[in-house]
Amino acid sequence: MDEIQVKELGTYLEKLADLAIVWGPKLVGAIVVLILGLWIVKMISKAFGKFLEKRNIDASLTPFLKSLVNVLLKVLVVISVMGMVGIQMTSFIAILGAAGLAVGMALSGTLQNFAGGVIILIFKPFKVGDFIDAQGHMGTVKEISIFTTVLNTVDNKVIIIPNGPLSTGSMTNFSKEPLRRVDFSFGIAYGDDMENFKKAINDFVAEDERILKDPAHFIGLSELADSAVIFAVRVWVNAPDYWGVFFDMNEKVYKRFNQYKLNIPFPQMDVHLQK
Repeated sequence: MDEIQVKELGTYLEKLADLAIVWGPKLVGAIVVLILGLWIVKMISKAFGKFLEKRNIDASLTPFLKSLVNVLLKVLVVISVMGMVGIQMTSFIAILGAAGLAVGMALSGTLQNFAGGVIILIFKPFKVGDFIDAQGHMGTVKEISIFTTVLNTVDNKVIIIPNGPLSTGSMTNFSKEPLRRVDFSFGIAYGDDMENFKKAINDFVAEDERILKDPAHFIGLSELADSAVIFAVRVWVNAPDYWGVFFDMNEKVYKRFNQYKLNIPFPQMDVHLQK
């Protein structure tokens, strides 16, 4: 090896030494941050998973949320490490942001339904088996997925509702409370005895074991209509018994009102002819 080659080798070694002095601490620090960051991400993911289990989050949603949090945290760690070693991340982040905005605009409806599904599965305004009225449809919840909710109507039709509008619109959940009130409106003819009406309703209520004693039922005169005296009758039942009590009470009134000397009125007009 001649003198010139020795000088070139010395120059290269000096440059390598300078690079090691400049970049060595940064690389070591970045590796340490990467290892610690990934360990912290793992701990946070485990803690988040336990939190979801305690909240009884839907089993189909838990793995997805854990994976989403895990990936986002790892991306943040990698970006931080790359910034420590001197890689300019501003342009990269701007490109990611622009790409995310474009994808978000293209999939706005889908993302809205996805966000709605997450909200429904986390906050649980209804669950599978509940009877609800939402978005102009009424039925029993058959399935709740990330993007849609499936209802079975009482006449066995399948209704698929997107989760986006379902999570932001108004909804009635008939199964949320254990008790429901059944409201009736019965009319008797003018001249019929009101006490006979009350006795008939009290007898019908006493005969039906599905009607609860507490809260007590209510009978009140609600309207003096053109052709009838209208009474409001309200009884309380367990939610599953609602329709059975509703139909049976109407049938009893129709079949047995005459036993109590009561008449079911209908609209009529008296015409007087003068000679």
